[in-house]
Amino acid sequence: MGKSKASAEGDVITIKKYANRRLYDTERSCYITLDDLGVMVREGREFRVVEAKTGDDITHNVLTQIIMESETRGETLLPVNFLRQLIGMYGDNMQSMVPQYLEQSMLAFRKNQQDVRAAFDGALGDNPLAELTRRNLEIFQQAAGAFMPGMMAAMPTRSKEDEIAALKREIAVLKAELAQKN
Repeated sequence: MGKSKASAEGDVITIKKYANRRLYDTERSCYITLDDLGVMVREGREFRVVEAKTGDDITHNVLTQIIMESETRGETLLPVNFLRQLIGMYGDNMQSMVPQYLEQSMLAFRKNQQDVRAAFDGALGDNPLAELTRRNLEIFQQAAGAFMPGMMAAMPTRSKEDEIAALKREIAVLKAELAQKN
């Protein structure tokens, strides 16, 4: 995801959180909700949340709260096993590496997501989905190896022809779904 207008100009919106738990957007001079902050994140707008009384940066806590509220409403994105593994990393000697690893993994995922969109828009070469699948599999294998050592030995490997056939089936299914929606 590219830089937002605010971050490109060096401006980061300051949100103040008051003792009564209300959030105040200093750019628009109005009170906002956690849902509004979620919209701002999805729009790529840069902000930081500070405790109004102390000036302490509490952005991390508020972003975590937004995730918790979304998960509580049934918009689950984080599988239980992932959460267990993540919790298990707290206090581990590798804990300091986890945030950077997760951030890089999410950046790679977003890049692949953009590549898939571009592939369906016809912006890439002859067989972009096969290359994308190969990269995704490599990323998955690296992640699985980091979080579940020994798992990769148990995974079956597929030939290039099998991968291509699977991709063709997936494309056919996606085309059928798109045709039904139109």
